[in-house]
Amino acid sequence: VYADHNLRLVARSIAYTVEAPVVFGDAAAAADALSVIAASEDVTRVIVYDRDHQPMTVWQRPGHERFPALRRVAGDLLISGAVEQPILHEAQQVGSVRVAGDPVALLHFLLQGTLGLGACLLLTALVAHYMSRRMLKDVVDPLRNLMRVAHAVRSERAFGQRMPPARIEELNALSEDFNVLLDELEAWQNQLQHENRSLAHRASHDSLTGLLNRAAFTEALDLAVRTAAARNQYAAVLYLDSDDFKGINDRYGHAAGDAVLVAVGQRLRGCLREGDSVARLGGDEFAVLVNALRAPEDAVRIAEHILNAMATPVCLADGTTIFAPLSIGLAVYPLHARNGTALLHSADAAMYGAKRQSGATWHSAESAPPEPHL
Repeated sequence: VYADHNLRLVARSIAYTVEAPVVFGDAAAAADALSVIAASEDVTRVIVYDRDHQPMTVWQRPGHERFPALRRVAGDLLISGAVEQPILHEAQQVGSVRVAGDPVALLHFLLQGTLGLGACLLLTALVAHYMSRRMLKDVVDPLRNLMRVAHAVRSERAFGQRMPPARIEELNALSEDFNVLLDELEAWQNQLQHENRSLAHRASHDSLTGLLNRAAFTEALDLAVRTAAARNQYAAVLYLDSDDFKGINDRYGHAAGDAVLVAVGQRLRGCLREGDSVARLGGDEFAVLVNALRAPEDAVRIAEHILNAMATPVCLADGTTIFAPLSIGLAVYPLHARNGTALLHSADAAMYGAKRQSGATWHSAESAPPEPHL
């Protein structure tokens, strides 16, 4: 239909162009006009007839005889036949034009259109594929990140993990909400860990002085004795007791007594090495654990260092100065005992020996009896 319509338009245009030469019978002028217009159209043969229907001029496209089989098949499929258009002058027919279309040109046009359409479809498919993969990536990647972070939080308690931003608004909102939830979980975990550390510290430390309590000191003492036995070293326990704590409470009040206990604990810590321990056993009683001694005499030097430190009075917040002398009992593993409990007991007994010497001094425990031989 398209080819026939186009061919009729070409025939009308040629008929209008050659009208004057046909009227005047000028075949040369008709041929010139015909060659100009026909060469630019998709036609293979044009015949101009006079009023007697005799050929006046004929135009044929060069090379139209090539590919005869192709032209025949294409012509049968695409073109219904030649088109004849009357040439009119003052409403009278003075001749006619017969135009045969070029099926190869039409086929070429259709092939170009088909290739162009195919290229557009291919480009559309490629763009659609790219956009779908990008959209899929924008959907799948946030979900994978969500799965990864959720797994890390569940299995490793990694509450510090966070979801990265997502391109899709809804998934980005989900990521932000999930991050807010992780913020709350992380804050809750930090608070819980802080409370656990605080509970563990309170379970093993004296609430007033911050020193180890009796239970924690006993555990540290047993470990120190086992370590000293394995390494063939010495370990010492110093048992300390205030010589006038009751009098301090009576004269200055319990608040002053508590301040003195805190000051004693601080000074004891200042007299020890990094790996040594100090504890408040209760009331005004303290204990010092000295690890890895090279010689028993080292424990004596530490006791004297403590006595010198306590010779300086404690200065309270209101400017009151209070002397807080200590009596020290000293016991060394394995000279005075061969286990932690006995070592602490020996140091306690030695402390009373120091008090019997008027206090503010140190006293060594008695040597342990030899182990029986089986």
